[in-house]
Amino acid sequence: MFVLVFKYLTPKWVRGITIFPFIVLSHKEDRENMVLLNHEKIHLRQQIELLVLPFYLWYGMEFLFKLLQYRNSRQAYLNISFEREAYQNEKNLHYLKQRSFWNFIKFI
Repeated sequence: MFVLVFKYLTPKWVRGITIFPFIVLSHKEDRENMVLLNHEKIHLRQQIELLVLPFYLWYGMEFLFKLLQYRNSRQAYLNISFEREAYQNEKNLHYLKQRSFWNFIKFI
Protein backbone atom coordinates (compact mmCIF):
# COMPACT_ATOMS: atom_id res chain seq x y z
CA MET A 1 0.00 0.00 0.00
CA PHE A 2 1.29 3.40 -0.99
CA VAL A 3 -0.34 6.58 0.33
CA LEU A 4 0.00 9.67 -1.85
CA VAL A 5 -1.31 13.19 -1.30
CA PHE A 6 -2.31 14.76 -4.58
CA LYS A 7 -5.39 16.96 -4.50
CA TYR A 8 -5.52 17.35 -8.29
CA LEU A 9 -6.14 13.63 -8.86
CA THR A 10 -9.29 13.58 -6.73
CA PRO A 11 -12.58 15.38 -7.37
CA LYS A 12 -13.21 18.28 -4.96
CA TRP A 13 -15.86 16.35 -3.00
CA VAL A 14 -13.57 13.32 -2.48
CA ARG A 15 -11.09 13.05 0.41
CA GLY A 16 -9.55 9.77 -0.74
CA ILE A 17 -9.58 7.38 -3.64
CA THR A 18 -8.01 3.97 -4.10
CA ILE A 19 -6.38 3.11 -7.39
CA PHE A 20 -4.52 -0.12 -6.82
CA PRO A 21 -1.91 -0.14 -5.29
CA PHE A 22 -2.24 3.51 -4.28
CA ILE A 23 -4.41 5.37 -1.81
CA VAL A 24 -4.59 8.96 -3.02
CA LEU A 25 -5.63 11.60 -0.50
CA SER A 26 -6.71 15.17 -1.14
CA HIS A 27 -5.26 16.62 2.07
CA LYS A 28 -1.96 15.98 3.83
CA GLU A 29 -3.60 15.87 7.27
CA ASP A 30 -5.68 12.84 6.18
CA ARG A 31 -2.51 10.70 6.34
CA GLU A 32 -3.32 10.53 10.08
CA ASN A 33 -7.04 9.79 9.62
CA MET A 34 -7.17 6.09 10.51
CA VAL A 35 -10.88 5.75 9.68
CA LEU A 36 -10.41 7.16 6.17
CA LEU A 37 -7.32 5.03 5.61
CA ASN A 38 -9.17 1.93 6.82
CA HIS A 39 -12.04 2.70 4.41
CA GLU A 40 -9.55 2.89 1.54
CA LYS A 41 -7.72 -0.27 2.69
CA ILE A 42 -11.04 -2.11 2.51
CA HIS A 43 -11.25 -1.01 -1.13
CA LEU A 44 -7.70 -2.27 -1.70
CA ARG A 45 -8.73 -5.69 -0.42
CA GLN A 46 -11.83 -5.67 -2.63
CA GLN A 47 -9.70 -4.77 -5.64
CA ILE A 48 -7.20 -7.56 -4.93
CA GLU A 49 -10.01 -10.11 -4.53
CA LEU A 50 -11.46 -9.18 -7.90
CA LEU A 51 -8.05 -8.99 -9.58
CA VAL A 52 -8.25 -5.18 -9.91
CA LEU A 53 -9.73 -4.59 -13.39
CA PRO A 54 -12.97 -6.53 -12.78
CA PHE A 55 -13.40 -4.45 -9.59
CA TYR A 56 -13.52 -1.24 -11.62
CA LEU A 57 -15.89 -2.75 -14.18
CA TRP A 58 -18.22 -4.06 -11.46
CA TYR A 59 -18.02 -0.75 -9.57
CA GLY A 60 -18.93 1.25 -12.68
CA MET A 61 -21.77 -1.05 -13.71
CA GLU A 62 -23.20 -1.12 -10.20
CA PHE A 63 -23.00 2.68 -10.02
CA LEU A 64 -24.92 3.02 -13.30
CA PHE A 65 -27.56 0.54 -12.14
CA LYS A 66 -27.95 2.37 -8.81
CA LEU A 67 -28.09 5.71 -10.62
CA LEU A 68 -31.05 4.46 -12.65
CA GLN A 69 -32.61 3.11 -9.47
CA TYR A 70 -32.15 6.19 -7.25
CA ARG A 71 -31.89 8.97 -9.85
CA ASN A 72 -29.37 10.64 -7.55
CA SER A 73 -25.60 10.26 -7.94
CA ARG A 74 -24.84 10.58 -4.21
CA GLN A 75 -27.43 7.91 -3.31
CA ALA A 76 -26.15 5.70 -6.11
CA TYR A 77 -22.58 6.00 -4.85
CA LEU A 78 -23.52 5.30 -1.23
CA ASN A 79 -25.42 2.16 -2.25
CA ILE A 80 -22.65 0.50 -4.28
CA SER A 81 -21.88 -2.77 -2.48
CA PHE A 82 -18.17 -1.93 -2.18
CA GLU A 83 -18.98 1.43 -0.57
CA ARG A 84 -21.60 -0.03 1.75
CA GLU A 85 -19.09 -2.54 3.07
CA ALA A 86 -16.37 0.10 3.47
CA TYR A 87 -18.58 2.70 5.16
CA GLN A 88 -20.17 0.17 7.51
CA ASN A 89 -16.78 -1.15 8.66
CA GLU A 90 -14.42 1.81 8.35
CA LYS A 91 -14.40 2.50 12.10
CA ASN A 92 -13.48 -1.10 12.93
CA LEU A 93 -9.71 -0.91 12.53
CA HIS A 94 -9.47 -4.71 12.94
CA TYR A 95 -12.07 -5.46 10.27
CA LEU A 96 -9.63 -6.59 7.60
CA LYS A 97 -8.13 -9.17 9.97
CA GLN A 98 -11.51 -10.87 10.43
CA ARG A 99 -13.11 -10.14 7.05
CA SER A 100 -14.03 -13.12 4.93
CA PHE A 101 -13.20 -13.42 1.24
CA TRP A 102 -15.59 -11.55 -1.09
CA ASN A 103 -17.50 -10.19 1.90
CA PHE A 104 -18.81 -7.29 -0.19
CA ILE A 105 -21.32 -9.76 -1.70
CA LYS A 106 -23.33 -9.46 1.53
CA PHE A 107 -23.89 -5.77 0.74
CA ILE A 108 -25.46 -6.15 -2.71
